[in-house]
Order: sequence, then C-alpha cells, then structure tokens
Amino acid sequence: QVQVVESGGGLVQAGGSLRLSCAASGSTSRVNAIAWYRQAPGKQREWVATVTSRGNINYADSVKGRFTASRDNAKNTVYLQMNNLKPEDTAVYYCNADARTIQYWGQGTQVTVSS
Repeated sequence: QVQVVESGGGLVQAGGSLRLSCAASGSTSRVNAIAWYRQAPGKQREWVATVTSRGNINYADSVKGRFTASRDNAKNTVYLQMNNLKPEDTAVYYCNADARTIQYWGQGTQVTVSS
C-alpha cells in the first residue's frame, strides 16, 4: 500500500505562485513515478507533470515553462512549483503514485486563480 497526500493549494491572483507538495508513505519502494494531474469543473482530469524514480521529469505543454516539478527523496515528497498562474490553472490538483500495477491517488488540493 502507498498513501499520497497533497497540500499547498489555495487562492492566488493571476501571475502569482503556489507550491504544491505530494507526500508519499507506505511501500514507496514500489513507486515508479509520481505524477500531478488536475481537474477543472466540468472537465476531464488532465495530466500535468511526472517525476520518475530515475529523476526524469516531463510536463504538459500547457504548463511547460511555468511549472517546475522536483523531488526530495529523503522526505518521499514531490513538489510542484507553479509560477505565473493563470485563471485557467484553476482546478483540483491530484497526486498519483504509479506502483507498477496499481495506481494510488490522493484526495486533491484546490487551486484557485483569480483574474
């Protein structure tokens, strides 16, 4: 079992910044990658970024150049630094742990960007 807990969401004005955290616990040695997804009201959940256990990081085109993912192995935590936020970034942000055949999801953290 793997547990992931997101934190760091909030309300920010357009152009502002937030840093999200995803803390993993449990059988973290099974985790191949940690990914961030988001879901805006009335829309499907979309992929935002992935950090693999080897340190490879990939981003969706919509956030490239504005969002930066990183990890702290000692804390089993993955971060998502979000800069130059736009109203269209408003969504619930979810953390996903890919443990080979099983996906673990957090409860999500709300990010609201006002114009």
